Amino acid sequence: MKILVSTHQGKLYDEVVEYVVVHNTDGEFAIMNHHVPVVAVMDEGYVKLVRDQAEYFIAIVNGILEFHDDIVSVLAQEAHIGTNKDSAKMHLEEFRKERLNQNRKEQVDFTQKEKELREHLKNSKAGQL
Repeated sequence: MKILVSTHQGKLYDEVVEYVVVHNTDGEFAIMNHHVPVVAVMDEGYVKLVRDQAEYFIAIVNGILEFHDDIVSVLAQEAHIGTNKDSAKMHLEEFRKERLNQNRKEQVDFTQKEKELREHLKNSKAGQL
């Protein structure tokens, strides 16, 4: 079966696997070739991929999984791959913290730029005759 995992940043994983195990808030279930169609919501969870006796884990936040015609499609807000579920979760959390810090910095920069713009408008006496 084929699995395709995508986020808003693009494809994260696009490979052929033997089977997957899905873990979400409802529990765990496996999907193998020729499985009945499935749709699952994943607030937080992971997808375990098994290929050539190797296991990989993709930690997922706010995603949806769909399976039909031997294709697993996962669309997630955030996802990260690792060799075990703990490393995948850890890398995902590090990425989220880094992004949060960057957003905070950009917010501070925006506030500073807005303050500078007001000062420039005041000093240029724009709008006064």
